[in-house]
Amino acid sequence: MIRTIDIHRDDVMRLVDVWEQSVRDTHDFVTEEMIDAMRPEVHTAFASMDAVVVYEDYDTITGFMGVLDHKVEMLFLDASARGKGVGSRLIKYAIAEYAVDRVDVNEQNYQARGFYEHLGFEVFERSEFDEAGRPFPILHMKRR
Repeated sequence: MIRTIDIHRDDVMRLVDVWEQSVRDTHDFVTEEMIDAMRPEVHTAFASMDAVVVYEDYDTITGFMGVLDHKVEMLFLDASARGKGVGSRLIKYAIAEYAVDRVDVNEQNYQARGFYEHLGFEVFERSEFDEAGRPFPILHMKRR
């Protein structure tokens, strides 16, 4: 089930757990030290989102997405949800409900780039650093 949630402490803890597992599984260029440094940023990022959308499987959050200004700011899935259409459903929901038309991906995350290209996004710009100034090139993508 997909739904937009109001963030509560328990939700944040589960979302951060999903984020950590997803980063470890899909961002092989991110070290454990970097995950530790980014964790507080993730905790606080939820408050700035226009919407936090979750995918639940039997009342367990297995994926989530943060949307801000028609842009997917974050999309992370539990390993159990990957490859089952959950990410696609979340993006289609965001397009329909929040008119999402942009997303940024780490250049080194080839799987994410392919995922968004498959859903109709294309690269229109590249940044050498991420928003926090870390040396992770970012691909800025928009819907065709």
